Amino acid sequence: MRSTSQGHIIQLDGIRFIAIALVLIEHLFVEINTVPVGATGVTIFFVLSGFLISRILLKSKEKNYELEGGFKKYLSKFLIRRTIRIFPVYYLTIFLLYIFNVPPVREKLGWLALYGTNIYMAWNKTWMGSMDHLWSLAVEEQVYLFFPFLIFFIPKGKLVPVLGIMGLLSLAFRFYYFYTHPDFALDDWIVTYVSTPACLDSFALGGLLAWLQLYRNDFFEKLFSKSWPVVLAFAIWVLLQFWSKTFDNRFNVSFVVLDRTVSSIFGFFLIGRGVMGYTGIMAAFLENPVSIYLGKISYGLYLYHNFVYNHFHSGPMHPTVRIFRKIYQYAPELKGSVAFEALVVILLTIAVAAVSWHFFEKPINALKDRYA
Repeated sequence: MRSTSQGHIIQLDGIRFIAIALVLIEHLFVEINTVPVGATGVTIFFVLSGFLISRILLKSKEKNYELEGGFKKYLSKFLIRRTIRIFPVYYLTIFLLYIFNVPPVREKLGWLALYGTNIYMAWNKTWMGSMDHLWSLAVEEQVYLFFPFLIFFIPKGKLVPVLGIMGLLSLAFRFYYFYTHPDFALDDWIVTYVSTPACLDSFALGGLLAWLQLYRNDFFEKLFSKSWPVVLAFAIWVLLQFWSKTFDNRFNVSFVVLDRTVSSIFGFFLIGRGVMGYTGIMAAFLENPVSIYLGKISYGLYLYHNFVYNHFHSGPMHPTVRIFRKIYQYAPELKGSVAFEALVVILLTIAVAAVSWHFFEKPINALKDRYA
């Protein structure tokens, strides 16, 4: 395992970059892209989050389980660290969007403030404009509410079956909802996509990954010492996409029920191999300073990208749209170029996320060790 002296696993930043790149490709090339790579990127984030928080919680449990007040210390440390990392920049963003009256922030402020956007979307079977992407952050926060209890109170030897049941119930939820709605369409898919119960197979596989590394390390090293399982899992994902295209209805069993599980399995092997350490070209890519840096600021990239530009919701007075108009005055031949517009939006998003990281997120993150 290649890690820093603080225990930070180096190649995982590169994997974060892969995940955010898939999301950006989906959203920036929405006019021409027909493969749900953005959903796969979000799923990789979920598996990675499940792995990292389970690893942290399992280690903390080992230290605190038999101590007086151990659970309080274990829980408070986790919640303080998560709060410092996630809340400040999220609420600053919501505050600024409220000040500038970006729809639908003022109308849905309660849902946004309480990390309930996915609940709102699933209940009403609708999206939330430029706030659409915040559903995944809501899922993560809702998982944080019960995962610490799951890890602490479930005995170490029984955690894997519990995670397995959690994953199977998640798959069963999507399967049941799909087959009990004969005219399954976009509004139904929203329920099976953004609901927290529909995402738990990803977190369960992340938790399994952490458990294997900590308690079955010999098996972990054997399982992830080679790259061919990653290639095989990716090939299965590709075949699933081809199968999905054979259905007349876009919202079919492959896309609705199986895609997240197969993407989670791919993420499981991708991340596990990254923990062990890729070699060759993959290592050069994941450990490239650019990949590492973009992985470090991936939270900001994800949080801001829909506000920098959204194909469906950025109106004529949006700053990025106005920048495009100005460019096209001097270079009209670029107008209509999807690749050029995507490049501009990517550069703007990186600039915003970089400023956020260096002047806001990073200084606040430094408080984690002081207070927890």
